[in-house]
Amino acid sequence: MPLPPLREELDLLPGPSLADGQPSWTLHDPVRNLFFRIDWPTLEILQRWDMDSPEQIASDVSSHTTLELMAHDVLQVAQFLVMHQLVKNSATGTARKMAEQWSNIQGSAIKWLLHHYLFFRIPLVRPDAWLTDWLPIARWFVSKTFLVLSLLAAAVGLSQVVRRWDVFSASLVDTFNLAGLLSYGVAIFVVKLLHELGHAFSAKSYGCRVPTMGVAFLVMWPVAYTDTNETWRLTNRFHRLRVASAGIATELVIAVWATLAWALLPAGSLQSAAFVLATTSWVATLAINASPFMRFDGYFILMDALDMPNLHGRSFTLARWKLREWLFGLGRTPPEYFSRAKALVLVAFAWATWLYRLVLFLGIAVLVYHFFIKLVGIFLFLIEIVWFVAKPLASEVAVWREMWPQIRRQARSRKTLLCVVGLCALLMLPWPGRISASAVLRPQESWPVFAPAGARIDAIFFKDGDLAPAGRALVNLYVPDLIGREKALQARLDQQRWQVATSAFDDEMRKRWMVSEQNLHTTEAELEGVHAERHQFMPLAPFEGRFLQADPDLVAGQWVGKKEPLAVLVKQGTVWRVETWLDEDDVGRVQEGHSARFMTDSVSGKVLNLKVSAIDRDATRVLPRRELASSLGGHILAREKNGQFLPERAVYRVSMQVQDMPVEMQQMSWRGQVIIHSEWQSPISRYVRQLIAVLIREFGF
Repeated sequence: MPLPPLREELDLLPGPSLADGQPSWTLHDPVRNLFFRIDWPTLEILQRWDMDSPEQIASDVSSHTTLELMAHDVLQVAQFLVMHQLVKNSATGTARKMAEQWSNIQGSAIKWLLHHYLFFRIPLVRPDAWLTDWLPIARWFVSKTFLVLSLLAAAVGLSQVVRRWDVFSASLVDTFNLAGLLSYGVAIFVVKLLHELGHAFSAKSYGCRVPTMGVAFLVMWPVAYTDTNETWRLTNRFHRLRVASAGIATELVIAVWATLAWALLPAGSLQSAAFVLATTSWVATLAINASPFMRFDGYFILMDALDMPNLHGRSFTLARWKLREWLFGLGRTPPEYFSRAKALVLVAFAWATWLYRLVLFLGIAVLVYHFFIKLVGIFLFLIEIVWFVAKPLASEVAVWREMWPQIRRQARSRKTLLCVVGLCALLMLPWPGRISASAVLRPQESWPVFAPAGARIDAIFFKDGDLAPAGRALVNLYVPDLIGREKALQARLDQQRWQVATSAFDDEMRKRWMVSEQNLHTTEAELEGVHAERHQFMPLAPFEGRFLQADPDLVAGQWVGKKEPLAVLVKQGTVWRVETWLDEDDVGRVQEGHSARFMTDSVSGKVLNLKVSAIDRDATRVLPRRELASSLGGHILAREKNGQFLPERAVYRVSMQVQDMPVEMQQMSWRGQVIIHSEWQSPISRYVRQLIAVLIREFGF
């Protein structure tokens, strides 16, 4: 069967030397502006393509060069040319094969729609002639003079940001509003436009043609692009590296000068615009463009720095081969030969890229779900999962199916199967339940001592830890306003008593006797109220208990605020309990009578044995123990509002009784960690229940 003829418009260009030192060449398809790097054997075969016979080509190459080729090698090159549409369709059956190949690439209408929903490009301009006209001006921005000026601007601008960081950070917070978001949108558009112009002018400076510029949509998110494929004509990889890094360099220059403008401009709209432009450039450059895990600038920079074209594809192929070797020990030759260290790095890079993309696409799927109509959101979410997660897994499983006759004969395959079965068993079989959470150890019966109003401590009648008898005063507080009112009422009472006592000696006073008597009773009632109020500032122990100061540094003479805790009276012989709050997933696994253990946060505390005594049936709306909130070191996610902590999720109180409370720990309340021995449960069952709950909630079953 004759070989298909090559297309006449193809260009053969010299390429860079490969990593092993052998020369390479670049095959250019000008119609599609695609480039293919070929090695020495492929070049020798293409130079003899007119012989039209695989056997003759292989024999001639073997006779006139040091290469040893076979007809099979020539047929592989032919298959490569046909697959990438680099041959004419005049040979018998070639047109039909190319049509079939194109049909397979395009797929069905649904596949075309899904692919173009996930990614498609819209070319907008053909800037090559315009770039040629403006190139002399653009060259000044890469001159040494401009580089020195930019370094000076960076030093001045960043130093001002450090000195005025409070103003800079406050400006960042102030821009998080509707107007600020619109400003960021405009800034991103401007920065990305200049970013792409940086690529375009850099490629043009090395004599490359820039056929199109436009916008690409990645999962309906617009991303600017510039067609710089012609940089593959460049034989010097450092030239390609400069073109790839030109966009990031442009954004960094914008960020530098915008930061300097923010530092020098007076407060106003221009300074705000410079701030938005600076922060947008810094964040977009470091967080997005520098990532090597997507086909952004960071990937092409890394690819050119390592001189490894198609880095993602080659590392993915190597990682899949390595995975099969680890799992099955097939002993197949690797797709490419690298040093051991380099191979491990490439495999790790492939796995990191897969993990990064999995997290990214799952995040995009969740955003798509929440920002679209419910039914459309679910459909698009499934598309994301199927296309980016299930489809690659299915492709790998299909390869394993083809290799199954060889896989089943390998000893390592059986070991892998045993490991998988064992892992599944570990995930599905019940395990002893252990629930860990922060908790508070406190007495069941206690009486708080606090200041009803702002006052001065006159006396503290017991030391910290002393046993206070019932009915004894604990503290004495001095309130100047209350004492003043008491003295004034006492003086008024003495005067009114004198008036009542002398009313019999005067006719006029006898007429007012009833009024004076009524005023006397009123003043006596007011004085009794003041005396009762004074008793609140000298609280008496309601029971015998241990006096525990809230602050050991409190002494007589200090002033305290309203409702400020002063001490706690713990009833003698009271029961000590541990309290915690668990979410609905964990509380369902706990029952009364389950055992638990408590350890204080202090290293000096002992481990206490507990027993679950009570479980609330109603969720807690306000967290009564604020020290269990996550912001204060606890485990409960809660937000503070009006001085109270509100749990983000439904939590239920679980009370546990201490079996044997040490005497040395009966001095205060303690925070620590409690471990509850709950019902046995398989590790995977929790996630299955969560998935079912989400499905029920979202689909409304």
